[in-house]
Amino acid sequence: MVSAKSSSLAGSLSAAEDELDIVEIPDRTSSLGDVNDEVHHPPALTADEEKKLWRKVDVRIVPILTAMYLCSFLDRGNIGNAKLQGLTTQLDLTGNKYNIALMMYYIKRTDCMGYYDVNDSTLMGIVKTYPQLLGVRICLGIAEAGLYPGVVYYMTLWYPRHKLQFRVGLFNGGATAAGAFSGILAYGISFMSGAGGLLGWSWIFIIEGLLTIVVSILAIFVIVDFPDTASFLTPKERAYLVWRKKYDNSSVGEDEHFEMRHIKSALCDWQVWLQMLMFMTIVAPLVGISLFLPSIINGFGYGTAISQLLTVPPYIVATIVLIAVSMWSDHVKLRSPFLFGGLTICLVGFAINISDAAIGVKYFGTFLCVTGSYTSMPGVVSWLGNNLAGQYKRGVGMAVQIGVGNLASLIVTNIYLSKDAPRYVMGHALELMFIGIGLINLCILVALYKWENAKRDKNQRDMEEKGIEYSAEELRRLGDRAPEFRYTL
Repeated sequence: MVSAKSSSLAGSLSAAEDELDIVEIPDRTSSLGDVNDEVHHPPALTADEEKKLWRKVDVRIVPILTAMYLCSFLDRGNIGNAKLQGLTTQLDLTGNKYNIALMMYYIKRTDCMGYYDVNDSTLMGIVKTYPQLLGVRICLGIAEAGLYPGVVYYMTLWYPRHKLQFRVGLFNGGATAAGAFSGILAYGISFMSGAGGLLGWSWIFIIEGLLTIVVSILAIFVIVDFPDTASFLTPKERAYLVWRKKYDNSSVGEDEHFEMRHIKSALCDWQVWLQMLMFMTIVAPLVGISLFLPSIINGFGYGTAISQLLTVPPYIVATIVLIAVSMWSDHVKLRSPFLFGGLTICLVGFAINISDAAIGVKYFGTFLCVTGSYTSMPGVVSWLGNNLAGQYKRGVGMAVQIGVGNLASLIVTNIYLSKDAPRYVMGHALELMFIGIGLINLCILVALYKWENAKRDKNQRDMEEKGIEYSAEELRRLGDRAPEFRYTL
């Protein structure tokens, strides 16, 4: 689906490192945490060899993860397309029943990456009653809960901090592509209405669910657990990749052995909770626009089939911008300016749609809503991943950020109500509230990160003057609280 394009982009961006002295590292097939802590230098890789390494990793893991997320997003978001194809009429979704069905997906656990039950989406195509729809939506939410946080954390095990957002951007591109793909599929499937005694909405769930089954089976054979168990890499490439990640955030390497203190450290870290709030303010407009874009466009006065097709261009534009911004962000090693830009674009988009502007202007506003929210998502998860050192603390912190942050989804599933159509003033107003909170929170985060970096600069100078030194083990245990660690802005 995405392999050729992603490998080409990834290959062109792989940065070459200076040649390093060769140190022999044994070929290991144990877990990542067992890698020899005394190894401080990687095998030498030429510029071409390093490019080849990142290209091999990109081609192996990014396309399949992107395809999985594309299918996941189709499964959760295609209910918006199904709504226009008779779902609400046949199942008698009067009042706020449709919004409750949306909300049921987000009442779930978010813990770790896993293969989800691919039959849930397909089963939505054969439900006959409202309670059945709720039951299947709950099962779908539980089954898919661990996919996004699991994959983002999984990527932090493979990529250095300033190669991460581009790959997360490609992965998130699966969601934006899903928006376009879903609109095209829904348009084509609409002509199947009546086939087999089923309306168009049933066929949307069935066909897109079957696609998920195929991708999920393929993933079992493609995905690799850890870099040091990657049989598609040479021993030299595995050793280099493990070293590069291990010493990415620290000159002495990350603390890789689990202890309960990692959980406490993550839960007591101020940045985890502020970044969780940051995630909430981005996921709210993203989920809102992805679930209700067909209805919003339909409210402009277009017919069902045309409304389905008109959902496609905003997602195409968003996919292009998302990838370009992710590449740029990794290149300049900054996250916050791009988050500010994404939220500002969102702000303008929702402001246009809450106004009494002409239909053409409002449709242009939907481009801004989709582009701003989807472009910001890779940045916010990469930002926290960059600023947490130690794979276990990082795993806990990102689980909190994404798991608790997703509570915003429960809210936005209930803000676009049928009685507010076609302008949806309340829905757009609440999205603007989330975006405003996000812009304020972003400024606070940047100020705190700058203050903390400046404080560490001063402390490190004082330590050097006084001859104070930490042992390698002490620095590993300190992780992102070590004097040498600097937060990415």
